[in-house]
Amino acid sequence: MRKMDEMEHHIALRSMRIAYSFTVVFLFVWMTIDFINTSELGLPFILLISQNIILLSSQLIMQNRMGRNEE
Repeated sequence: MRKMDEMEHHIALRSMRIAYSFTVVFLFVWMTIDFINTSELGLPFILLISQNIILLSSQLIMQNRMGRNEE
């Protein structure tokens, strides 16, 4: 497997952002419809919250590690 150049890397990151945004919107709509029908927060809510917690925590961990490497 070869290393991606800058353009391929940019395209891959942009595609991941679009896929992530689609997933967030889809889960939010599913959660809203589910909440309206059952008045309970179910699986879509758990998926949406856990996905965003993992995203934010991994960003913080990686930023901390990068900050330590520079010092």
